[in-house]
Formats: sequence, C-alpha cells, structure tokens
Amino acid sequence: MSDSSHDATADAPPGSDAPGARGIGRLIRRPGSVAGLLAGIAGAAVALAFGEFIDGLVDTIPSLVVAVGEALVDYSPDWAVKLSIELFGEKDKAVLAIGIVGVSLIIGGLLGACAMAPRRRWVPFAGFAAFGVIGGWTAARNPMSPFVGSWVVALAAAALGYVTMRLLLRLAPARPEAPPPSEPPDPGGDPAVVAGARPDGVPDAGRRQFLLGVGGAGVAAVGLVALGRGVRGPSAAETARAGIDLGAARPPSTTAAAGAAAQPTATTAAGPSVATQVAALDTLDEVAGISSYVTPNSDFYRIDTALTVPQVDPANWKLSFTGMVDNPYELTFDEILAMDLQEHVVTLSCVSNRVGGNLVGNAVWTGVPLVDLLERAGVQQGADQVVGRSVDDWTAGFPTPLLYDGRNALLAVGMNGEPLPTRHGFPARLIVAGLYGYVSAVKWIEEINLTTWDAFDGYWVPRGWSKRGPMKTQSRIDVPGSGDRPVAGTETAIAGIAWAPTRGISAVEVRVDDGPWQRCDLGEALGDESWVQWYLPWTPTAGTHSLQVRAIDGTGMTQPEGPKDVRPDGAEGWHRVAVRVDAA
Repeated sequence: MSDSSHDATADAPPGSDAPGARGIGRLIRRPGSVAGLLAGIAGAAVALAFGEFIDGLVDTIPSLVVAVGEALVDYSPDWAVKLSIELFGEKDKAVLAIGIVGVSLIIGGLLGACAMAPRRRWVPFAGFAAFGVIGGWTAARNPMSPFVGSWVVALAAAALGYVTMRLLLRLAPARPEAPPPSEPPDPGGDPAVVAGARPDGVPDAGRRQFLLGVGGAGVAAVGLVALGRGVRGPSAAETARAGIDLGAARPPSTTAAAGAAAQPTATTAAGPSVATQVAALDTLDEVAGISSYVTPNSDFYRIDTALTVPQVDPANWKLSFTGMVDNPYELTFDEILAMDLQEHVVTLSCVSNRVGGNLVGNAVWTGVPLVDLLERAGVQQGADQVVGRSVDDWTAGFPTPLLYDGRNALLAVGMNGEPLPTRHGFPARLIVAGLYGYVSAVKWIEEINLTTWDAFDGYWVPRGWSKRGPMKTQSRIDVPGSGDRPVAGTETAIAGIAWAPTRGISAVEVRVDDGPWQRCDLGEALGDESWVQWYLPWTPTAGTHSLQVRAIDGTGMTQPEGPKDVRPDGAEGWHRVAVRVDAA
C-alpha cells in the first residue's frame, strides 16, 4: 500500500500545522496518527538497537546512546551535571542513558506522526537524517573511536530506522474516505462491502498486519541488542587484566608502608606488606553498619564523565611524559610492572560529595611514586602544574610542588591487592593524597604533561569549579540511619567515619540533641591519608533525637560547622541524622 492512501489527512482543520504543544496535539489527533506514532517509535528503536549491536561487535565504536550521552555530559551546563550527581550519584549515567532512549523514541514517534500529514512528509526524512548526523558527530569526537567508522555506523543506523518506519507505514490500514456531506450513507448498501470491517471502517486484517509488523520491529530491536551483548565477550582489557599477578610483579623488598611518618604501626620498606599491616589493625569493622576500613573494589564509588568504561588494551597502551621536561619519554605497561611498586592506603573523595554522602572510599593502592617518574623526565624550572590526560581526553591538573611535600602520589596499577578494575582506571591512573578527584585522579591515563599554572585549566575548572581542590575535613554518621528504630534503654552504636588527608584525624565528637559534645573511640588507621572509623555507645530515651558529628584534624582544627555547598571547592558542614527511638 502506497503512502498516498493516507491523503485523507488533508481534510484536517486549518491551523492544525501550528507549531508548539497545540500543533503537536493536533498532529497526533489526525486520522492514522497513532499508526504513525507506533511506526516512528519502532523505527527509532531499530536504529538505536543497531548501534548497540555494532558496539558489541567493535570495541572502539560506541553505541549511539553512549556517544550522545558523552556529548551531553561535556556540553551540559555545570548546574545540570551537579544536580544529576546530587540526585542520582553513581546511577547518573544509567539515568542519562534511559533518558536518551526515551527521548529518542518519543521524537521517532512524532516523526512517524508527521509522515501522516501531507505537508510534513519531508519531516521524517530530515529527522532521521539529523539523527544520523548527531550520532556520527558525537561518536567521531570520541578519541578512541575511528572517524570514518563512526559516521558510517551512525548514518546506517539512521537509514535503517527510516526504512523501518516507512515499511511499517505501508502496512498501516487505510481509512476509507468519508462520503460527501451531500450524499448520506445508503441504508440499503450491500452488507458484503462492510463485512470484516470495524465500525470505524478500518479492516481488522489490515490492523493486525500492521500491529504484527510493529511487534516484529520491536522483537528485531530487542534481538539486535541481545545479540550485541552476546557477541561482545570479554574485552582485550579484561582479558589482559585477568592474567596479571601483582604479587609476582611487586618485589617484597620494595613494598612501602602507607603513611610511614604518621603512624607508629607503619614499617620500613623491608617490613611486612601493607595488606599484613591492615589485617593487624584494631579497626571497628565489627560494628554493624559501619563502613569497613578498606572499601571493597565493588563498592568503591565511581564518578567520571565516561558513559561507558573505556576498554584499554595494555598491549597497545603507553604513558607519555610531555611538556616542560628535559627528557620526554614513554612507558609501556610491562615496564611499569617491572618497576619497584609500592602500596599506600589513601582515601579518595569526589568534590561533589555532599555532607554525609557516599562518594568517598578508602583503598590500598599499588603503584610507582610519581616523583620517581618525573625525576626521570627532568622537570624544568617554572613547570608548576602537573596535568594528567585520559584516553578519552579528560584532564585534571594540580600544583607540582605538592608532590614534594611528603604526601603519597602514585601512578597506580593496583587496587586492594589486584590489578585496577577497568571501571577504576585500568591499566593505570593517578592517586594523589589530599586532593579531590576532579583535580588529580585521572583514570585510564595516557599522558602526564608538565606546564605552568596559568597555561592550562583542567576539565572542570572552566565549568565553574575551583582550580585548587584540597580535600576538606569531613565526618559521617553511618549508624544509626534516619530509617533505623532503636529501642529506648538499649545500648545503641553511634558510629561512622572521618577523614582529612593528609592531616589525619585526631578526634571525633558527637552531640545528641543540644547536649554536650562527646569524644568517640577511634579505630586504628594506617596513616594520615586514610579515613578513621569512630564509635560512641548511646543508651537512648524514647522519642525523636538529633545526632550530629564533627571531626578534629591532625593540626587541631575543628571541622567547619557549615553549611556550605559543594560548589566550587567541596561541601562543609556537620552531618546530622534524625533518629526515632521506640519505647521499650
């Protein structure tokens, strides 16, 4: 059936093509527009699914959803990025992807509805062409994606979506033209003419054929996505990571303790490994609900601009040292593993972490001291900024002098005794104690550039965040939570964590309601760059109580009361929890 069968829409009332919400409302109320909506949605779904299928076949070409999502992250206003992190945390990427799919399907449906309007039949072609152009541009801008291949896949997906929509529209049942007003229906007409038709005159057979076509397109879309997932298999990065034994790569005699100058429990390089020292600590891990001293890799927060995790094959990866250095050079992954690797316990936090938030973690990091690598490069006088660049062109910079003030700064290749997980930066990343991640913690790093402070701004600085990102003193109540219901007269734990790298934590205090501040018991920590667990026993009375916590860092400074927003350089404030206590 040709598209000319839908010309009955020309009888729509004047003004139905008006732009805006009213125009859209009139558009979808046209005869046959529901069929157009369904056909357009199906076409968009097939286009997106084709992109997912190619993403499964080829590691280097991102899906259309991922490509558009990464562009939105890069070009979104800072308030929008901040809001998404505050609302969704680590789930912000999944929410963005779902939103892109939803909006794409809605637009596809509107394009299909336009196909039913005679004066707008050019709109679907232009719309799907725009889909292809946007998809090609966003995919090609990814440094890891081949330029020509990205454009070919995006345009092919758009063409496939458009063809799907048109084929479905050909299956759509025609609506019979209404008789002229001067010619009333013939009551004695032949019943056979209308046999098998619905009261609205649309044949049931044609309707079923169309709905089967739409359903088939939906099944094809789901099948393409599933097939893409099925053929993907482990990436070269995951395969390589599975074959790495950091214990064999790290000579026992060169294992350094974390925070040696700050803790009496620390040892020299010839002493026990950091894992052994951590196991010997008197932590508060036994307190139910408290954050464990070492955050498991699977629970460690992840905040970055990559919508999907870059899969970097270490066999084809090199780290370059460039800029204001006397001896620019490159390192392979095998060369890094052959170096004297050290271990240090370091707490990382995102600058977007609100007071009491969970965008913070504590881990044992394995790697090479950054100062050793820079000494080989020969840092030139005046090079007062170190800029890291990832494989997807994300950048962060921090002052060079910080590397020489005693803090630990690593080119890390391991996390909690195993190679870096791909989601946390495999094959290598930067860890700089005492700095928020947005100015230092470059994952999937491929370049370290020495430059001047004024010559370059990292990714987040032009977006309204401070160029300097020293980590602030913070504390958090883990238990009891606001949803917990302790029983009056029963001893209850008030417990949580506090951190102030590189100053350390000397004390933590808790206040119940408007009572006095009470000192808490502290668990042992391996260095001032690590968070500290704290605990206070509490026997509550019935009713609702307000709990507050504050920390005192190693210099004797008390955590600011706040409140202060996360922007531009991190939140400040005492974490407060309201707890309802049941009567005994």
